Amino acid sequence: MMQWVISFCAVILFSLLSSLTASAQSKGDVNAGKAKYESLCAGCHGKTGKGDGPAAASLNPKPQDHTDGKVMNSLSDQYLTDIIKNGGASVKKSPLMPAWGKTLKDQEVADVIAYIRSLANPPYKSGK
Repeated sequence: MMQWVISFCAVILFSLLSSLTASAQSKGDVNAGKAKYESLCAGCHGKTGKGDGPAAASLNPKPQDHTDGKVMNSLSDQYLTDIIKNGGASVKKSPLMPAWGKTLKDQEVADVIAYIRSLANPPYKSGK
C-alpha cells in the first residue's frame, strides 16, 4: 500500500513539474521583446509605446497606446497574439496594423507581448 501511495505521489509531482516547465517556456522574455518591439512596432506605436511613433501622425485611426493599463490589461494574450500574427483586420481593428506572423516566430510573439505587458500602467496582472 505504501509503495502505491509513493508511486501515485511521484506521478502527480512529475505531472506538476512538467506543466510548470511548459508554462515557463511559453512566457515571453521582456528584453528580447523590447528589441523586436523597437525594430517592428515603434515606428507607429512609439519607442515608449504611447502610440506616438513617427508614422502615427499620418495614421487614422491612431495606433494603440500600450501604456494604457485600463485598455491593455483587458486584452487577452490570445487577442494580442492574433493581432500581432494576423494584423489589425483579423480582429476588426485597423487594417493598417500589419501581420507579423511570417516574420516572427511564436516565441518572438510571446516576447513582444511580454514587453507590451511591461508598458501597461498599472502593471499587467496575469490570468487574463
